[in-house]
Amino acid sequence: MNTGSDGPGEVVVAPDGAAEESPDGMRADGARDERGLGSKAPDFVKARRALHVSWQVGVFVVGLAVVVAGIIMLPLPGPGWVVIFGGMAIWATEFVWAQLVLRWTKRKVTEAAQRALDPAVRRRNIVLTSIGLVIVVALVGVYVWKFGVVMPWKIKDQ
Repeated sequence: MNTGSDGPGEVVVAPDGAAEESPDGMRADGARDERGLGSKAPDFVKARRALHVSWQVGVFVVGLAVVVAGIIMLPLPGPGWVVIFGGMAIWATEFVWAQLVLRWTKRKVTEAAQRALDPAVRRRNIVLTSIGLVIVVALVGVYVWKFGVVMPWKIKDQ
């Protein structure tokens, strides 16, 4: 999309006078732009109250099933967190609270990724990992020196 701006975070005024949203979701007046929040249901569904409520119940049930499957996958094999966020994305097609949770999560993940790529943080993590590895090797060495290597089965008896 051509916004007409060269720098990140700039706000462009549309021909009708409405301010477009910057990449961080803020408007020119400093208020958070809430445009785009709400139901993504087709117009014919939104036009009929009973159909829209049924649609929302269906979206909630499907999203709940996906989130529960993700929670089950946390201790079991499978991509638990990915499935949980997939269920949240399903809910976000219909519910503002889920859209806000996803925005907050995306912002926090982006901030964490930027912090993790900081050279000082990377050096600290490498140093801490190295110290932890030395401690583990020392503990294993002390255990082997004190007790020796004992197999859990008796090979000599066979």
